[in-house]
Order: sequence, then structure tokens, then C-alpha cells
Amino acid sequence: MYLPQLQDLGDVRSKRVLVRSDLNAPMVERSGKWVVADDFRIRSALPTFRWLLDRGAEVVTCSHLGRPKGSMDPKFSMAPVQELLSTLLPEVAVMENLRFNPGEESNSEEFAKELVHGFDFFVSDAFGAAHRKHASIVGPPKYLPSVAGKVLAEEVEMLAKLLEEPMRPFVSVMGGSKVSDKLGLLSSLLAKVDTVLVGGGMCFTFLAAQGFPVGESMVEPDMIESCRAMLATGKIVLPSDIVGLAESESFGRSGGTAEPKIFSHGVPEGFKGLDIGPSTVERFSTVLATAKTILWNGPMGVFEDPRLNSGTFAIAKAVATSDSYSVVGGGDSAAAIVECGLEGSVSHLSTGGGASLEFIEKGDLPGLKALRDAWRR
Repeated sequence: MYLPQLQDLGDVRSKRVLVRSDLNAPMVERSGKWVVADDFRIRSALPTFRWLLDRGAEVVTCSHLGRPKGSMDPKFSMAPVQELLSTLLPEVAVMENLRFNPGEESNSEEFAKELVHGFDFFVSDAFGAAHRKHASIVGPPKYLPSVAGKVLAEEVEMLAKLLEEPMRPFVSVMGGSKVSDKLGLLSSLLAKVDTVLVGGGMCFTFLAAQGFPVGESMVEPDMIESCRAMLATGKIVLPSDIVGLAESESFGRSGGTAEPKIFSHGVPEGFKGLDIGPSTVERFSTVLATAKTILWNGPMGVFEDPRLNSGTFAIAKAVATSDSYSVVGGGDSAAAIVECGLEGSVSHLSTGGGASLEFIEKGDLPGLKALRDAWRR
């Protein structure tokens, strides 16, 4: 897929350039002040800024942060991002949160015009938001010469390799909470991959479709028939053992004291499945060791709880140590890879969760189409 890129702008010396970045970093409150908890997305944006600054451009960046729902909320101010960025590249100015204006998510033409006023060029670099038909994504290319930044261009290049004659075996690892959230992606992947390893909360709807007991685990009854149809392809591999806790036990980031139990062939009544078990880890890891292309999206369990992170961390290690072209997409999967210190051992760590999944499913995104359409005019 061709996208106009930074070098296509020509001479940017003394030009004002608006960069739509994805600076939607997680925040944490410390001593009554919001600060950036993870700077991965902010640091990912730096190469585009540096390219423009090195060539004499004046750079202003804009981004959304959280979901303020069209009104100003101090909790979602870009001030912590500006503060951090000022220590990395003080020459770059940061606009206030785009989503403070209701025109952003409603794709207001007037808001798009306000954004680009006074600028000479537009650089679209927010891959993580490129699947949104929002004013800052699809609007500016109508009014300014516009190109893809380094993050956007690299994401498209790396993800496209999954769609264009991937090396085989092609194995996908899918986790997360709900089948319904990824039904389109799963259907699309089954036409492309050799094997899909399913873990996380979504595996229980598949297990229920096979007739296994799932106790009090998360199940989507209206998805069972869809799961049966996907299982009929013979490409889906499900967990053979599950790590779980009694329904009454607490779990999650704050943890708990109960010792998890391991169940084979389903989950008994009164218990909730929360991670894949050791036999499943071994089986999944064996499949991944022979893969030549891997796509991983979604954790294998509630990995923020130290008692329930073994499955996710083991899969992270298996993906990172495999002799394959490996792409990790989605915030939780990426966080697990980073937490294990393995981010440098995968071929590509995507900055876009929903965007990367939609691109793999559909082969295009509104933000990419806007750039191509503008370049043709």
C-alpha cells in the first residue's frame, strides 16, 4: 500500500507543521498530580519530530488522551505529556487534548479547519487512532499537503507483511475478554493463518461451544454458534487446562491471598477461569516454536495479578524466542512483552491496538485512505 511519506513534503525549512501523534499514554496520580506512567507511545513519536526539526520545521503536535467525552476535564489534560516531552524535545509544542472539543469525535469540518489554521503541512502519525473517522485524522488532509509520519509508515509496512504472502506456518495467538470484540478479526484470520491459539476470557465461550463446563467463567451465550462454526475449520487450538479461583475470591491488580487451582477439561461450578494452565503453555509454546510468522493479540489471563500471569508471560517468552517474523499488537500484549523485558526480541511491537486489528481484518483504515485520497488530488 502506497502512502505519501515525510520525504514527499519537500523543503520544510521555516514551515509550520502539525503532527497528529498518538500520545495517549497511561497516567497515574502521584502526590495529587497526574504523571505519565508509561512513555512508550511518546518515545515512539520522537523520530518523526526529530526528522522535521532537523530540517528546520516548526513542529506542533496534537493528540487525544483518554475519553473526556467532549468536555474539559483536568484529569485528561495533556500537561503531563507536555512536561515529559519538554525533557526529551523541548522544541515541540503540544496542543491541549483534542477530545476536549466535541468536534473531534463527531468529525466536525469546522474543528478540522480550526486545527489546520496557520499550518503549512500536516503529518499523520497516530496509527493507534487511524481507524477512527475523527476530525484530526481524516480532516486535515483535505486542507493541507499531508503525509504519513514514521510511526504510521512503519506500522503499515510491518503489518502488511502479515497480509502479503506471510511465511508459514502462520500462527496467531488470540486472548482478551470477549469473542464478540474480535469476531470479525477471527473470521478474517481463519482464512489467512494455519493455527489460532486461543486463551484469555474469550476461550471459555469456545470451550462451552465444545461442551466443556466453564463454571463461573466469562461466557457469551450469543457467540456460541459462531464459535462452533470457527471450530469447524480445525484451525483453532483451545486450552487443555485452566488456572482459576473460587468465584468468591478477589483477583486483579490489587491481588488476593487465595492460591489458584489448576483444572483439566473445563472449570467446575463455583470457580472462574483466569489463566491458561501449564500443560496448555507447553502445548502453545511447542506450536509457536515451529512458526515462521506470529501475530499475538491479547493476554492469556488476568496478568496484572501476579498469581495469574504465568500463562501470559510464558507466551511472551515463546513469541520472543521463536525463529519467526513476530508482531505483537494490542496494549495488554505489548505491556506484557515490555514487562518481561522482551520488546527488543520481537519483529514489531505495534503502538495501535484496535487499529492494528482492524488493519489486519480489513486491509485499510480511514486515516490511511484520507492520506491517499489527498495525495491523488
